[in-house]
Formats: sequence, structure tokens, C-alpha cells
Amino acid sequence: MATTLFDKIWNAHSIATRPDGLSLLFVDRHLVHDATAQAFDAIEELGLKVRRPDLTIGTADHYVNTLGALAEQQPALAEMTHRLLDNARRSDFTAYGFGDPRQGIVHVIGPELGFTLPGTVLVCGDSHTASHGALGALAFGIGTSEVAHVLATQTIWQAKPKQMRISIDGALGPGITAKDVVLEIIRRIGADGGTGYAIEYTGDVFGALSVEGRLTICNMSIEAGARSGLVAPDDTTLAYLKGRPMAPSGGMWDRAVKDWQALRSDADAAFDREISIDGRAIEPIVTWGTSPEQAAPISHAVPDPRMEPDPLRRKAVEKALAYMDLKAGTALSDIAIDRVFIGSCTNSRLEDLRAAARIARGRHAKVPAMVVPGSGQVKRQAEAEGLDRVFRAAGFEWRQPGCSMCVAMNGDAVPPGERCASTSNRNFAGRQGPEARTHLLSPPMAAAAAITGRLTDVRKLGFGE
Repeated sequence: MATTLFDKIWNAHSIATRPDGLSLLFVDRHLVHDATAQAFDAIEELGLKVRRPDLTIGTADHYVNTLGALAEQQPALAEMTHRLLDNARRSDFTAYGFGDPRQGIVHVIGPELGFTLPGTVLVCGDSHTASHGALGALAFGIGTSEVAHVLATQTIWQAKPKQMRISIDGALGPGITAKDVVLEIIRRIGADGGTGYAIEYTGDVFGALSVEGRLTICNMSIEAGARSGLVAPDDTTLAYLKGRPMAPSGGMWDRAVKDWQALRSDADAAFDREISIDGRAIEPIVTWGTSPEQAAPISHAVPDPRMEPDPLRRKAVEKALAYMDLKAGTALSDIAIDRVFIGSCTNSRLEDLRAAARIARGRHAKVPAMVVPGSGQVKRQAEAEGLDRVFRAAGFEWRQPGCSMCVAMNGDAVPPGERCASTSNRNFAGRQGPEARTHLLSPPMAAAAAITGRLTDVRKLGFGE
């Protein structure tokens, strides 16, 4: 019987299925961070231990203040890091705290260490765990009680989702990035278009993307409501993983490669929903509202709610425009911004920073701009290439690794009423701080906004030539 990539991983990890349809899955990889302390408290109260500490790693990211030493001056933030390290010591798993060269955002360090591998089931107490599907893993976020269950049993009960395939063929145009691609997907299918589905991404566009680009795509699968996002492993995947610290080596690598090369959907496998998009038609995308689906090409204008026939959607547009303080008909490229954030688990990898630096080089920011590398490794590589000097010369701040302004729970936040061009994944009301207004866009588009002081088509600054 023909099976999908998702089916192959699910079936290989299913231990049992209950009468209500829930399946018990074995978990190969478990990532924890400094905001999951309650799960450790829960198993300790029950007298349980971490069952497979060798399959768990942790990192400080959510509560890290990216100014660096300032984090040690904020006891509440420092305490969360200390609790993570205390739990790691007591349970004998590896964790990276503030100042560790391997510390970084959980969804950045997993792939770069080779902890994330094709064909595995990977979970984390964070909604953007879908990122790891870029390497052919079945990855999804879980809640605190589920984190405790995984810690104690190395298994998790899950309902099997339906399956969707999104195919994008045709070469992307100059200056178009993975972030534009995923924002285009979400604006087309809606923030609930993937609800109840696992998405597999196929086609020329995804095949041509780097692993870093695929991580951006899968990261934002959750913003379309999907449970997970997957890209079948290929030569690009293998080249990325080979030599990583936690990846197999020697004979184990050779055996793993044979297994991974079989991880793809059969040619005649059936999906519950199929979507096709012409990659050649994708433009640079920015959000104008308070949901990732409220987005449009930079060449467009703020929509008019009166043109929306559905009364509920019309009301949602009106509410979003009121919060964002925007008027219908305003050209997106005329919207002035107050600050820029380049970072988050969506867009803080080396490829992202290189793209932003291409725009910043030789220019100067008109508004405050912050660049936050996704990990210590990304930061060191960027500095070795001189990217930090490019950003500083252009007036951008160069910070320490962490989630930073994406979650606004660590000292980094957008001041009330300000408008931020952000490479993060969510633009909900208050996401980057109380009364903050967020426009999602790609790293080069964010750098362009910093340089011009408004939302700008990065292609007009020569990007993509």
C-alpha cells in the first residue's frame, strides 16, 4: 500500500492505538528550554525520573536577555536559566545555559548540533517545534503536561492528523526568500487552513532551498494551523548533517543514510488535501494586520474592509486595522516603521544574517535596529565573516543569542504604540509587547525597512540582482 513520508515515520513509532484513536508514539528526541521548569516539578512530585536523559537536551532561550551581562542583573530571568541547569544536573541530561558557546534558540541548536535527524519523532514544549521537519523529522510542539509525560516515559499520546501536500514549482524570482514563500502560503490558505493536518512541502522551490530556508518554512507551518511540516530528506539534507557533533559517524552514518534515502512519500501516495502554487508569482510579502494570514505583496495597499463579503472576516479586518492604526488604501510601501528586529527561531540563522547584511552594507539605519543571532555558533560564524561589523557600521545593534523580542518576556520588547518590522513568526496584538504593532517580513526586507525607515521593496535596493 502506498504511504506518505508522514505515514512511514508515524507507523515506525506507533506502539499502541486506543479505541478512541489516540496512538502512543515513541519519542526519539526531546528538546527542553528555560520555560519548561513546571514539567520537571510535576514528575518530581510524582517521584518519577527522566527516563531517557540521553535523548533529551536543553537550552536557555526564552528568558535570556540578549544584552548579555544584563541578564545576570535580572534575578527573575537568571533564575529560570539556573532552574534549567539544576534540572539537567539532577536528571543527567545535557543543557546549555547563559554564556555556554552552544547556547541558543532551541529550534536553532537542535539542527546545527545534529540532534535533529531524519525519520525521528521530535517534540518540545514550544509551538514552533515544527521547524525540525525541515530535516525530515516528524516534529511538533507539546504542552506542559505532555512534556512531563515524555520526560517520564519517552512516549506521547497523539491523534493522527490528516495530511496535506503543498507543491510549489517554478523558480522564485530575484530577491524572494523562504519567508516570502511561507507568508504567501499562509495568506492563501489562511491561519486555520492547515488545522488538523500535517503538511508535506514538495516541488522545485523546496528542493532548491537550503536546509536553513526549509527550517523557516516548517517553522511557520503552525501559523497556518498545521500540526507539523515536513520536507523529505535529500542530498541537501545529508550534506547539512554530515559531520555535525551529534549526527551519526563512520559506519553508523552509512547505515543511517540508507534509511534516510528511503524516507519519501511513494509516488502514488494519497493526501487528504493538495495545494499547488506557482513559485514564479511570489513577491516579497509583508503583514499588515494581526494574523500572519493578513499579509500582501509589498507592491499592494492596505485592504479595504468594505471589499470583504464575509461579515466575520470583514469585522476581523476592521479590528486589525484599528489596532495597527492603518487606513485602507495606504500603500504598504508608505508605512513608516519605528524599529526593526532581525532574529527569532524563524530567521536568525547564518543565511538570514548574510541576507540582511547585504542590504545593510555601506548604508545606515534611520530607525533603531536589533540583530539577534539564533545561537552561539551562528554568532561566532557571523563574526568570523565580519557580519557583526557590517551591522554595527550601519547602526544596527549586535546582540547575544536568544528568543529576544519575538516573545517579549526577557527584557526585549517593542515600546507601546511603536511599529516594528520583524523577522519573527507572529504578529498577534501584544506579541512583541503591550500595544506593539508588528509587520512580519524577511531578513533582507527588515534590513531595507531599517535603512529607509519604512516598509520597502528590497528589490529596489538591489537585492536579488
